[in-house]
Amino acid sequence: MAYLTILHFLCVLGVFHKGLTALIQTQQTVMAALGEEAHFSCRLMQTRDVLQVTWQKCSSDGEKTVATDNKYFGQRVDPYFKGRVEFKDGGLQNTSIVIREVTEYDEGCYHCLFNTYPDGALTGTTCLQMYELYGPVLRVRDSDSSEEAVVSCSATGRPAPTVTFMVTQQDFYVLHNSSVIVNNTNGTDTVTRTAVLSRLHDNSAQVECAVQVLSVPPKKVFVTIPEVEQTSSSDDFDVESGSANRGRSQTWIILFSVFGIVFCVAAVTFLLFKYKKLISLSHSFLEMIEVPTATVSDPHVAEASLQEGQIRLRTSPVKSQASSNTNPSPVTSRPLMFD
Repeated sequence: MAYLTILHFLCVLGVFHKGLTALIQTQQTVMAALGEEAHFSCRLMQTRDVLQVTWQKCSSDGEKTVATDNKYFGQRVDPYFKGRVEFKDGGLQNTSIVIREVTEYDEGCYHCLFNTYPDGALTGTTCLQMYELYGPVLRVRDSDSSEEAVVSCSATGRPAPTVTFMVTQQDFYVLHNSSVIVNNTNGTDTVTRTAVLSRLHDNSAQVECAVQVLSVPPKKVFVTIPEVEQTSSSDDFDVESGSANRGRSQTWIILFSVFGIVFCVAAVTFLLFKYKKLISLSHSFLEMIEVPTATVSDPHVAEASLQEGQIRLRTSPVKSQASSNTNPSPVTSRPLMFD
């Protein structure tokens, strides 16, 4: 900045020897980011017969012609600036040029000369100041306390950028604020600002980070700090973060799973017990049933039934009935018991 001030003074000092500057309206300083465009403009406040407009770059070695616009021969760009410099407004009373993809070598002061007849040259001076700005990068992380949040914002630029925070919620307040500057080998500086903010229950806030170099419009990014959730149990309140809520949900799932397994085991045990008891009652009932006696006159039929497994033949001792039976039969039937 000091270099440009001195250069501007020298260029203006040289202009007084070339012509008046009071009739020229122009910017004193033009700012452009590295690799972007720089716009210059000059306007003649009084109507004059302008023969040619000449744009020059002022340096310690003298002036170097950038481009010319002649009343009779038209516009011309110097070969050194060919492809990067062009006229924007065609006119000898109001002239403007643009330099594309500016580099650090383009930084300096520029003259716009109105060559008039018969007054001579009327000159205005504009200085180009280069800057670099990368970022900002805004990050939010939790601190050791659930009621605090750590916000950091960083940006890299030349000259060193300014980094500022703004919180949209007034109830949030800054507990700690610090800034660190790192000088890089390419001439830029990286500025990182860190702030510890309070976090309130049932209230979120939006944090804005703005970075700026010189007087160019700032670049801004935003991030939202979530609220600290709270849940109630009887008359007590517990603060829970998102991870705590997930842990509590997992606990309930485990408890329900254990209860389900216990219920299934108890149900199976109960059913087995009832089944065994039913089987026992069935056997007892079958033993209590009395099967009536059946007389089989044909032993072949009984033998056939035994072979098929349908009946069990039980024979009892044969008692002599010769004395009690007056009409004895040639064949004495034996009683058969079926179970």
